[in-house]
Amino acid sequence: MINFLDIKKVNAQYNKELIQVATEVIDSGWYLLGERVKIFEDELATFIGSRHAIGCANGLDALRLILRAYIEMGVMHEGNEILVPANTYIASILAITDNKLIPVLVEPDITTYNIDLSLIEENITPLTRAIMIVHLYGRTCWDVKLNQLAKKYDLKIIEDNAQAIGARYDKIRTGNLGDASGFSFYPGKNLGALGDSGAVTTNDDNLMQVIRAIANYGSSKKYINEYQGLNSRMDEIQAAFLSVKLKHIDIENKKRTEIAKYFCDNIKNPKIILPHFPKEEAHVWHLFVIRAENRDNLQNYLTQNNIQTLIHYPIPPHKQVCYKILGPIKLPITEKIHKEVLSLPISPIMTENETEMIVKTINSY
Repeated sequence: MINFLDIKKVNAQYNKELIQVATEVIDSGWYLLGERVKIFEDELATFIGSRHAIGCANGLDALRLILRAYIEMGVMHEGNEILVPANTYIASILAITDNKLIPVLVEPDITTYNIDLSLIEENITPLTRAIMIVHLYGRTCWDVKLNQLAKKYDLKIIEDNAQAIGARYDKIRTGNLGDASGFSFYPGKNLGALGDSGAVTTNDDNLMQVIRAIANYGSSKKYINEYQGLNSRMDEIQAAFLSVKLKHIDIENKKRTEIAKYFCDNIKNPKIILPHFPKEEAHVWHLFVIRAENRDNLQNYLTQNNIQTLIHYPIPPHKQVCYKILGPIKLPITEKIHKEVLSLPISPIMTENETEMIVKTINSY
């Protein structure tokens, strides 16, 4: 069986280093809010090109903290609207509603699967305070027109960068394009921890200070609470693991890109819709997502031929039970995407034989 993602094998590449840093953290006796987190935050900020990076508990919290901080700063208020792609993973939207803000779901571009930038302006109202862009599947979502719109309407741009660490728009990394960005280091991400972890990057000094305080019980000084805060902190041991793996992320992303290029060049089955292949630096291929009208039949066929696939995602957010409150919404492009998408295995430890087998099997479908 070709596994969708063999996380054990991915981490085994760095086994000695991971064991070494784990031992150092254990022996230090300091497991929270210590030197390892500070080191990783500095490394991440340098890698992204941002002034600040703030470690937190997970990717959802990263987005929650950004929005909560803007509310505390008076930039946003309960009932304000946040534009967000309708086909994103539900975490993007959970972060919005958790802060009593209103998600305005915008259809994606059927070619890129990212938010359709041409639809943004028509969805802006007097209540809109931010555009949340999602670099979905690892592909950069950006355009100079987006920045112009944000300035025209005095909006914040928040990046959901959970899937695209290392990607670029021209020479600028995702995570340093908007006003603030949320990262997930869930184990299956391109840069995965060995547990849950996340981070926020920003160039805004004030935003950084507020986020850091909210994430630590609302306190910037022990036992003095400025905000009704959260407990969302990165562990020392996860920070140590992430420091080891960050050194290799560009190489791993390059390997993913090579596999994606091979798939795009060699899958010839007319029943399959391949993803658009942009400039190499604009996509880090967290997921390689194809489409097929009879997606479930294709998935069953691949399973029978010992190729594991996943669906990202089977149910769009507006069809989830928890978002009945949004009312009946017609989002035909989003619904088409969710009905047809299928994610093929792609990872930096896949072999040539495995990629060739996947291509051969799909072409014979």
